[in-house]
Parts: sequence; structure tokens; C-alpha cells
Amino acid sequence: MTIEILVPDLPESVADATVATWHKKPGEAVERDEVIVDIETDKVVLEVPAPEAGVLEAIIEDEGATVLSKQLIAKLKPGAVAGEPTVDTTDDKEASPDKRHKASLTEESNDALSPAVRRLLAENSLEASQVKGTGVGGRITREDIDAHLAAAKSVPAESEEPVAAPAAARSQKRVPMTRLRKTVANRLLEAKNSTAMLTTFNEVNMKPIMDLRKQYQEQFEKRHDTRLGFMSFYVKAVTEALKRYPEVNASIDGTDIVYHNYFDISMAVSTPRGLVTPVLKDCDTLGFADIEKGIKELAIKGRDGKLTVDELIGGNFTITNGGVFGSLMSTPIINPPQAAILGMHKIQDRPMAVNGKVEILPMMYLALSYDHRLIDGRESVGFLVTIKELLEDPARLLLDV
Repeated sequence: MTIEILVPDLPESVADATVATWHKKPGEAVERDEVIVDIETDKVVLEVPAPEAGVLEAIIEDEGATVLSKQLIAKLKPGAVAGEPTVDTTDDKEASPDKRHKASLTEESNDALSPAVRRLLAENSLEASQVKGTGVGGRITREDIDAHLAAAKSVPAESEEPVAAPAAARSQKRVPMTRLRKTVANRLLEAKNSTAMLTTFNEVNMKPIMDLRKQYQEQFEKRHDTRLGFMSFYVKAVTEALKRYPEVNASIDGTDIVYHNYFDISMAVSTPRGLVTPVLKDCDTLGFADIEKGIKELAIKGRDGKLTVDELIGGNFTITNGGVFGSLMSTPIINPPQAAILGMHKIQDRPMAVNGKVEILPMMYLALSYDHRLIDGRESVGFLVTIKELLEDPARLLLDV
């Protein structure tokens, strides 16, 4: 009996997917519910577990293949043991000695070899017939391969003349883009070509927030079991500014302007597979602790490839924080169909003029990129100044002034 491994049901908005990574090879044992392959879509990575314990019998679709929902990608033999022969040997006794010998070689070169031995043979471009086996029944072991390679290296060279050392190899590696990387690239290009994007800048003194965090960090962590970071202040300030400037919270749909009466904010998160923007929903109803916990959960899921489609769709406005990588200033690109994106940057000590005197203050540049078709200069500058004022005087966030 063989179990068919199928592509999971894909979300309605996803037409097809790509086989990203096989975690098992044919002939290797798998446990029940052990992940055997990752399927990558435009939005998320789906893990396909083994329905039963057994041996992966065959891989139908290799890594990089494009697959559809419910498509056959592999076969699993339940209850089998890794290395157990799977060829039919019922007529072996009746076969001639030559046939039995050939069958033995075929069996040894396929099923009787352990996955580690097969891998070593492949890595060293060896055939099973080239290596003399010393294991049970003449089977090849890892030690046999090591001995064969050592013997090959010990063969004396035909010429004793010194050979010049080869020049340092220059090489290059070509790999296809992941599906997520291609999607991000297309969306960024679309944003540049289909929006009238403009960026305005300002700077904010982060000392008041830093002093507030230092004063209440320990109490906050004890009470809420999470650290008080900067992102909760950014999200709170952005949410309040969106309330005051509804055009920034809107989007263009054809010839219509869609105004949103809710505040779902996308967070740009860098992952090994590419940039994703999970959404923190209903930010106007969340407290500082809820925001910190929500952002941490989304960041961990993004890093581990566990984000769901629901956590990636929607979002009326995006915050990206290049400061965590050391960026001092940048011009972020809009995340369509949104109308604006806010870029936060590195907090840098700089000399500033305060009441006629020079002081060293922790300053941060803000960058707001916006679609000029929908947002005018007055709204964009007013929106950014509102964020600056709220961050420089955090009490405004509590008093709604």
C-alpha cells in the first residue's frame, strides 16, 4: 500500500505554488506528522507533514517545480523501514545464478544502501560497483567508501616533477528567485511605475521616549510580561495621525477613493525568504503591551515562515524600520494599494540647537513616501509633523491632544 502526498489546499487568491525544500530524500524514514516538504506561495510557506510513519518511496516533483492545489508530489510507503528492499524477489530462487547476481547488485545499488552511503557515493561521483563492501552480505558501508577514497589518493603520481599550483578559482553561482522574492520585486516595480510617489522628511528628538522607557521599563515588563520597545510608540503615533488625516488612511480603486474607518497597520519584516508585511489589525483598540506582543508574534512567525494568508492581507498603512539595520536615512517605497509608508531610521546622537544652546540629543530621521495622486503636500507634511509632535511629547498620546 502506498500513500500519495498531495499539495495542500491553496488559498483562493493563490493560483499555484512552488516546491521549495524537500526535508527528506527517497528511501529515508519519516515519522508521523514530520514535515517532509515546504510549499512556497506568493504569500506564505506551507508545511506538508507525513500522514503516517514509514519511508518516502518517491519524489514526483523536484524542488523548484510549479504545482497546483491537490497535485501529487510524492509517495510514502507506510510502516516500511529505511533501507528495506522494496523490489520483488519472489522469483529469485528460480532464477539462474547470473540473474541472481545481477539482482543482488541491483538491490545493493538501490535499496540495500543506506541514505548516508548513497549520498557519499553521489558526492564523490562513485558507482556502487566500484567499491568493495565489507558489511553484512557484502553491503557497502561508510568506512568502505572512505577506504576506497584513501586508496585512490595514495596512488603515486606518474611524474615526480613539481606541478604549479592552480590559480585561484573564480566562480559564480546562479540560483532562481524564490516565488516570494519575485512577487516582492514585481510589486515594488509596480509601485514605482503606477504611483506618483513623493517623499517628505522630518526629524524627531527621541530623548523623551527614551527617558520614559528607562523610567518604566522594569515595571512594564513585570506587569505585562513583555518589553516596552519603540515600535509601540510609533504605532500609537501613526494611528493617531491617521485619525486626523483620513486621506493617508485611504486608497485608490480605479477612479474611486476608498476611505477606511479602521486602522490596520502593516509592519515590514525582513525574512530569509524576502520582505513580508504582516498586518497588526485594529491598532486603535490596542494598548502599548498588546502592540508589543502582537509585533513580536508577527516577527517570529515571519522569521520562521509561519505567517498565514490572513495575517498578510489588508493593511491601510505601512511602517518600515530600517534603523534596526543601521540605516540613517532612506526613501521607502509604497506598498500598493496603500497610499503611504513611514520609514523609521537609526537613532543617532547629534548636536542640536536648543534655546540658543548646543545640546547632544538622540535624533532620528522620519521619511514619509506617499502617492501624490491622493495626498497633497499639506496633508503629507501635516501628517509627519503630527507624528513628530506625538513622539517628542508622549503625554499627547494619552491626552489625545
